[in-house]
Amino acid sequence: MVMSEDRAEADGRLVGSDRVLALLIELARRPDGASLDDLAVALDSAKSTVHRALGSLTRSGLATRESLGRYSLGDEFLRLAFAYQESRPEAARVMPALRRLAERFGETAHYAVLEGGDVVYRAKVDPAVGSVRLSSSIGGRNPARVTGVGKAILAHQLSTTAQAMKWAREHPVEQRTPNTLTSDKRWAEDIARVREQGFAVDDQENDPGINCIAVRVVTPSGEGALSVSALAYRTPLSTLIDAVEEVRAVAASIV
Repeated sequence: MVMSEDRAEADGRLVGSDRVLALLIELARRPDGASLDDLAVALDSAKSTVHRALGSLTRSGLATRESLGRYSLGDEFLRLAFAYQESRPEAARVMPALRRLAERFGETAHYAVLEGGDVVYRAKVDPAVGSVRLSSSIGGRNPARVTGVGKAILAHQLSTTAQAMKWAREHPVEQRTPNTLTSDKRWAEDIARVREQGFAVDDQENDPGINCIAVRVVTPSGEGALSVSALAYRTPLSTLIDAVEEVRAVAASIV
């Protein structure tokens, strides 16, 4: 007996286009690829139904079947994603500024926006040499509380300590590093400093060994923040703070 889609949805099972989309997301989480068995377990679906969904994705080029029966995202998916990212007006506006910052400091420059309790990275430029793997990626998220870009935006939105405390209570954060400000009170005090000085820092609060300076920017697309994320041993936080006026000038060049 075939279960109707309405019944399947009521039971919490993936059906039709939902299954295809869930499969696409699952493949994106597996850069090394995954077998049919792995995907069926991850989606809690029969192998035959997952295989049909994979057929739809592979025919469109959004997935590819590799050796040993493993599946991964296809080149067409990557082409579409990168083409879309590069053509977004927001990215086009901030990329020249990010390139200038990456070249000036020899470190990674980011542009991010706030979504709920997270920041989402919309653009990123690594230095020509000496780049390291950070926890950020285009489209990726990090808790706003532990990032310079997040604090730069929130300091403008949370105009009082009471507002900052309320926001902090609603968005608790885990101890990601020894420097993470898990105390709501200390975080609210930090936001007050950001508001007063006009820039934010991440003193190894999100990634060990990585510090950051960030300033808020407003573009025709909306509000965001620009940052320089640096290896602490190579570019100390004090060096970034001393150069904050340069970062502000680059941010002001975005039109």
